[in-house]
This record gives sequence, C-alpha cells and structure tokens, in this order.
Amino acid sequence: MNTVISKKFLAVVISCLLVGFTTNHDAFAQSSDGTGSVTNVSKQEEKEHQDEHEHEKGHEEDKGDHDEHGHEGGNKEGEEGHEEGITIDPKKMSLANIKVESVKPEYQFSTVYAPGEIKANGYKSYVVSPRTESVIISRHAALGEHVEIGQKLVTLFSEAMAQAQADYLIASTEWQRVKKLGNKTVSESRLLQAETTYNASYGKLIALGLTEKAIDGISNKDIKAFGQYTLIAQREGVVLQDDFIQGQRVDAGDSVMLLADEKQLWVEAKVSPNKKLNLSIDSPAVLKLEGQSYNAKVIQEAHTIDPITRTRIIRLGVDNSDDNLHSGMFVKVYFQFATKQKVMAVPEEALIRSADGDWTVFVEDHPGEFKAVEIELGRALGGFREIIGLDSGTRIVTKGAFFVASEIAKGGFDPHNH
Repeated sequence: MNTVISKKFLAVVISCLLVGFTTNHDAFAQSSDGTGSVTNVSKQEEKEHQDEHEHEKGHEEDKGDHDEHGHEGGNKEGEEGHEEGITIDPKKMSLANIKVESVKPEYQFSTVYAPGEIKANGYKSYVVSPRTESVIISRHAALGEHVEIGQKLVTLFSEAMAQAQADYLIASTEWQRVKKLGNKTVSESRLLQAETTYNASYGKLIALGLTEKAIDGISNKDIKAFGQYTLIAQREGVVLQDDFIQGQRVDAGDSVMLLADEKQLWVEAKVSPNKKLNLSIDSPAVLKLEGQSYNAKVIQEAHTIDPITRTRIIRLGVDNSDDNLHSGMFVKVYFQFATKQKVMAVPEEALIRSADGDWTVFVEDHPGEFKAVEIELGRALGGFREIIGLDSGTRIVTKGAFFVASEIAKGGFDPHNH
C-alpha cells in the first residue's frame, strides 16, 4: 500500500517537474522572443530617430533654401528699389543739364494750332516806283541791304521829267525876276501869274518824285542832267525786292524796290472757318520755328474766307528785334487760352513711363536724390501737361528726366543705403 502511494507521489512529483520544466522552457522561449522584439523595436526606434533626424536635416535644408529664396527675394526688392531712386552728384547733374524746379499751381494755357506765314508789315513797308514812264540808269542799293531814310536807291531817266524840269527852270527864273521888280514896275496880275506858274511847275516835280533838295539843284549849268532823277528811301528798312535790271523801261507805278521795317512783322495764320476761336485783339500766341519760340499778339481778324485756301486769316504781330524772322517763312502758330483756375502742370519732357506703363515724375526728396513717383495726367496745355497726385511745392526734374531714368535702369542705387 505504502509502495503504491510512494509510486503515485513520485509520479506526481515527476509530472510537476516536467510541467515546471516545460513552463520554464516556454517562459525562456517567450523571454527569448521578447528580447528579439525589444531588439527589433530598438532598431525600429533607431531607424525612426534616424528618419526624424534626416527629416529635420531636410527641413533645415528646406529652411535654408527658403532663407536663400527669401534672400533672393530681398535682392529683388533691392532691385525694385533700384528702379525707384538714385543719387546723382552735382557735377554729374551739371554735365547732364538736369534741372530741378518746384511745382506749384499756376494759370496755364491750352493751345490751338494753325499754320502761318510771316509777312512784311504792310503798315511799315514802302514800295519804290517811278511816277512816270522811265528808264532805269543805275541802282544804289542791293537786295537785303538795310537802308536809312534819304539814302539813294535808283536813278532813272524820263522825257516827262526833262520837260518838267525845263518848265520849272523857266518859271523859277521868271518868278525871281518879277518878284525883284515889285509892284511899282509890274502889275498885280503879272506877279500873280508868275507866282502861280512857278508853284505849278514846282508841284509837278514833287508829284514826279523829286525831293526839295533835288529841285533846288536844277540849273542851266548842268544841261546833261535834265531828265534824270533819283528815287530815295522814304523810310528806314530792308530791301526785300529789287526785280529790275539797268536799262530796263518801267511804267508809272511799277514796283522797282520794296522796303520793309523788319523790326515788327506780321504773321498770317490760316484757321479753318468751322473752328470757333474766341479771339480778341492782343490775344497771346506762340510762334515756333526750328526749335525757337516767339511771342506774338493778335492784331486783326478777317471776316471773309480766302477763296483759294478756304480758310480764315488771323493776323498777328511779332517783334523781330533780333532779326531772326524774315518775310516768307512758314511757322507754327499756337493760340493760347488761359485756364480758369490754377493747375499743377509740368513740361512734357518731365514725364517718364514706368516699367508697368504708368506715368511718373522724378521727385527730389533730398539734394541730388531722386525717386520715381506715379502721377495721373490731365489736360494737355501746350508744352505742359496737367498732373494729379503731387503736393504743391514738390521739387521734380523738369529737364533731363530721361537721363535720370537711364541711370536708375543701371541699378546703381540702394534706397536703404546698405
């Protein structure tokens, strides 16, 4: 019995030992499997850590690229700043003929264009012509020559003049003789007749163009000079025409020379009859010829239409004291009409288009430092243009703006002085 119990107890112990061994083996296996899992996890964590490190490194590189891109953006901004401003030293400004002025509201003039031609002043011109049929013997003045009052122009011969001079010589001699005898010897009627004949012969010579000095020089001592007479300048001026040759026969009233005072000239502007211009006497106008401008004033306005050109003639007067204008020249006439209110306006050459097509002017913030400022354009006012967007008193480049723009285009200016 005891033996059976002992065998049963031994079997239980062996079974327990076998179960324990199996359990420990499984635990050991599980432990071994757990260690491998930890190892795998460690490797995975290391790999994830490495990936994060690489991701952070890549992020830093992206950030670096972004910074570099931002830096490049900053350079672009700097380049845009280059397009906005520049500093020019006074010496360079002087060489480039850059002019800076303050812009303030002022009365400006709108203009209306019309073609014009310069004419001699008809009120100060003189046509030299014989008053009887004559033959030209010699000239004393040439085309374009400036002559003074009383200067000899041309000498002519006329049969009618010879007869008139002879009649005058006879009448003058008789009048002097009768007048010397007096009333006691000669009757009153004889005195009156002699005086009347003398006056008539004298007046005839005056009518034929002789001067008092020339008449007083008539005498019997110079018979060969009978019939010859000289026309002189009745006023100061320039010889504009002398269409004749020596020996030519001319009729009474034919133009031999034309004298004109070119200190004051006329300009005849041709305006369309449909164009309504409210012009009054002394209305201002500007004449332009080969880059030069001349001030003129309206003096007359025709109320008829030219049958050939079908235009209306407006006559202007212009001062020509510097003798730059001459009859026959064609000019551009710009009639000026003042604005009702003061406006801000700048010369056309002060306007520059920016890269985006907007109109700009160059403003001087500090001496020699310029930047482009966008403005809006208004009315065209002759050589000026109304602008909107600037304060009164702003100093801008009115001459040489193109040079400033070309300098800015070179990109040699840092607006922040970096």
